[in-house]
Amino acid sequence: MGTLLSEDTYRRTFYKPDREYADGVGIERNAGEQDHSWLQAALSAYLFRRRKLWEIEAYVGPRHFIRPGRYMIPDVCVIRAPRPAEKVFDKPPLIWIEILSPEDRPIRVNEKIRELREFGVPNIWVIDPETFEAEVHTPEGSTAVADGILRAAGTAIEVPLGELDRD
Repeated sequence: MGTLLSEDTYRRTFYKPDREYADGVGIERNAGEQDHSWLQAALSAYLFRRRKLWEIEAYVGPRHFIRPGRYMIPDVCVIRAPRPAEKVFDKPPLIWIEILSPEDRPIRVNEKIRELREFGVPNIWVIDPETFEAEVHTPEGSTAVADGILRAAGTAIEVPLGELDRD
């Protein structure tokens, strides 16, 4: 599952691919396949090009300090502008995006969503890179994305999944 290490060692160590951290254990992340990588790049590019319009910043895979002993890493995240000074984020992003990998299991994904909600993330997007099926999780609940457009509640942010390769 993971390697035992101190929180200080985790913070000072570079892993490739990066690992999450939970109470003394370094947790390997599912690296994903070609469609996962493509969707990660397409989403981040789409959001990045609209950062001034939406007053946001988009990041791929930054570490987030969730609580003492817990660090998590999104596939993509969106924060409100301006860019923060800290190297490891310690505040909930506006949007946390998880792109599913073949190895992902529903119980682990649901546990991650629970932790992110407790951390205060207002918009969690979970996307299947093969089918573009998606769910949006907010403090109000979870819903499947029926029209193929990801939205962040309370913002003008809309991401039409089916148009990412035409943008």
